[in-house]
Amino acid sequence: MVPSSLHEIWVYLAASPLLALTLTLIAYQIGAFLYRRAGMNPLLNPVMIAVLLLVGILLVTGTSYQTYFEGAQFVHFLLGPATVALAIPLYRQLRHIRRSGAAIGAALLLGSLTAAASAIGIAWALGASTEVVVSIAPKSVTAPVAMGISKELGGLPSLTAVLVILTGIIGAALGPPLLNLLRIRDMRARGLAMGTASHGIGTARALQVSEVAGAFAGLAMGLNALATALLLPLLWKLVFG
Repeated sequence: MVPSSLHEIWVYLAASPLLALTLTLIAYQIGAFLYRRAGMNPLLNPVMIAVLLLVGILLVTGTSYQTYFEGAQFVHFLLGPATVALAIPLYRQLRHIRRSGAAIGAALLLGSLTAAASAIGIAWALGASTEVVVSIAPKSVTAPVAMGISKELGGLPSLTAVLVILTGIIGAALGPPLLNLLRIRDMRARGLAMGTASHGIGTARALQVSEVAGAFAGLAMGLNALATALLLPLLWKLVFG
């Protein structure tokens, strides 16, 4: 029987996981189109536009996130291979990375500590609860690692995931203009800053600018996740333990 209303049509289509996958791809393509039409303005980040479109669709249709994720999990699965693929530009820039080893190590250590300490300090100064402070602390780390750290320290992994995404979008949008304002032209330094501060989304933005920047951003993203996973629990216990 042919559905007699748009609601019935949606319920019928929502039963297929391919609908969520299709909506995700279309939303990102719309975001990418607007991004290109705006001259690649960082304020119109395609990920941000796609997220807003999908959230709007789920709210209007009353679709739960669990139902949506049944189809979107196929895109989620590809995050693994996409992250591994970052090793390709990294390998191509291996010579430059070896020459800058000491500087990279110092920058990552300071960047990791600054990202966590500033988040904790600001949240604490604004009167946030301990649970919220823990949740915001690993905001500059890629989502799976950040959620694991948050859960281990007693935070809210779901809140952490939202904050991680916001951090990535804001970093990708405002990072390049800020680096331009500070007159930082070295692509190695720019990539390292983007990867440390705004993880995968910042790394994707760096790759759009330069392969060198993308390689250093990918390196920073991975090492910052490792450094934060090791240092943040120690910092938390030292300060609040």
